[in-house]
Amino acid sequence: MADSNANRDDGAFPKAARQVIRGIFQSAPSGGGIAGQKSGLTWAVHLSVLFLVFLWLFPTVGLFVSSFRTGDQIASSGWWSSLSTQELQNPAIRLSGDEVQQGDLFVIEGNIFEEPGPSILSWGTSSRAIDAFGPGDTSELTRDRTVTLEADGSFRFTALESQEGSRLPRVFTTTESPPEFTFENYNLMLFDENNSEGMARAFFNTLTVTIPATIIPILVAAFAAYALAWMEFPGRALLVAFVVGLLVVPLQLALIPLLKLHLGIGIGKGYLGVWLAHTGFGLPLAIYLLRNYMVGLPRDIIENARVDGATEFQIFTKIILPLSFPALASFAILQFLWTWNDLLVARVFLIDASGQTTVMTNQIVELLGTRGGNWEILATAAFISIIVPLCVFFAMQRYLVRGLLAGSVK
Repeated sequence: MADSNANRDDGAFPKAARQVIRGIFQSAPSGGGIAGQKSGLTWAVHLSVLFLVFLWLFPTVGLFVSSFRTGDQIASSGWWSSLSTQELQNPAIRLSGDEVQQGDLFVIEGNIFEEPGPSILSWGTSSRAIDAFGPGDTSELTRDRTVTLEADGSFRFTALESQEGSRLPRVFTTTESPPEFTFENYNLMLFDENNSEGMARAFFNTLTVTIPATIIPILVAAFAAYALAWMEFPGRALLVAFVVGLLVVPLQLALIPLLKLHLGIGIGKGYLGVWLAHTGFGLPLAIYLLRNYMVGLPRDIIENARVDGATEFQIFTKIILPLSFPALASFAILQFLWTWNDLLVARVFLIDASGQTTVMTNQIVELLGTRGGNWEILATAAFISIIVPLCVFFAMQRYLVRGLLAGSVK
């Protein structure tokens, strides 16, 4: 009985001592103790993460808001001011109307807006002074002509001579534009026959490229990573070093030789060629990431499976793959995002004359060429293209950090 009590005391004493020591460190001043240093590092990490979140979120929210704005609003103000009233500088409008003679004057009256427009804040008759006058003011022009413009757009033009056959002056207006959001941009991109067919085809073409280009490297890299991690064979260390060396090879360096190889064997300018290209460019990172993760798995599990008679393939499929799911998901996220947003590889290995294999990134470039001034259309097309990557990222982001940090701590 005494021996059992002594054993309990011996076991309880180290536990109590550890609790006391832990309390001492936790109560240490923030300036010089270990706990204080850890707390400061934690704050730095939190602030850094918060900064990165805002850095990523700022342009994404801006693109989303711009996709619902009109082209004039995008050109006149930033997306962060979309909820406030803006001053909008309108293009020059030339006066027009029927001329009526009133005494010695020839008068033209009308409204510069075809429909009731916003209130005019300022106006001018020269591009160098577009805000020279306010509503109700009169501008003195050459040849004894005058223009009076009201806030609602109504004007009165007078002249001492008839203006028949002459060009009337232009007016530049600055109006007050209330917040305005529209779904017309999405209707144009998704349902208009001239644009929706191109975007829909590009969307499915991108899926056709991205899904196989994500699955194939994972399958190949998983087998290679298991062999480099747990199978003994000559030259294994050299192969690992070779894989690490491939990580620093620029993609642009291999484009032309790889394209010549694809054209030589007859798979250039097609889906098979772009799948193999993405597979080749993604394999070094996939093998390196999965190999580091698999090396960190407990050796006892694999040894016990071998003792029980399991083959290498059974160990790989029944034990290694389920335990390596975080690393597999992490690489899948990176590979999917890279192939979905890729333009360079698609233009080199996929573009054809008919445009039937055009991906979304290239479709947006074509829109930029034909609609260089329609920024609202480009913003809408760009946001449509990032919807799928956003869904994939938020659905699997919890595995991203776990997979990337795998194998870094022993």
